[in-house]
Amino acid sequence: MDTEAHHAERDHSRPPSSEGPAAQWSRFARMSAAALTGRLPGGGRTLAVLLCVLLLLSATAFVLQPFEIPSRSMEPGLRVGDRVLVNKVAYRFGAEPQRGDVVVFDGTGYFGGGDYVKRVVGVGGDHVVCCDSQGRIEVNGEAVDERGYLYPKDAPSRAPFDVTVPDGTLFLLGDHRSLSSDSRDRLGAPGGGMLPVGAVIGRAEWIAWPAGHWGGVHG
Repeated sequence: MDTEAHHAERDHSRPPSSEGPAAQWSRFARMSAAALTGRLPGGGRTLAVLLCVLLLLSATAFVLQPFEIPSRSMEPGLRVGDRVLVNKVAYRFGAEPQRGDVVVFDGTGYFGGGDYVKRVVGVGGDHVVCCDSQGRIEVNGEAVDERGYLYPKDAPSRAPFDVTVPDGTLFLLGDHRSLSSDSRDRLGAPGGGMLPVGAVIGRAEWIAWPAGHWGGVHG
């Protein structure tokens, strides 16, 4: 009787699962998704929309970073309190900052602690001089037309300079030259006022706030 009872109990028990960990996890995920779908208004369609939103937010965080303009050094284009979107992948995959780009960078050890925003005036190998007979900055012997972004009535620079930008670095200036602390102020410091390309966080692309100042960043 004991043997028969033992066999009867064994015969009625649930056989052990032959699923591997991956199959068990897949089954659990399907059951969880089904349970969640049943609780959401709209069911599967709502769940699909939520997943798309989460994926979009994750991708946006990887590609874009908001940055609040802290000073008047980039007027008139960027004003104090503007929120700009910084393209963090602009200089990935072999791309390099170009003259005229407005970049956000980590100034630690070069411009002071914290993040800054300036315009690229010279890249590695450039010979940058201020100023020619008409008061314009020259890069590699050619005058730079800065009328599209330079602060009205500001001179390109009140301090003369004549520099050659080392490879892998940038020469940076603010658009409101009379109020900007930039590469000019650090010419005699270690590094000669140049910023390593690796310190660049990304390129400022778009003014997202305030609503009345929406638009692309002049580059």
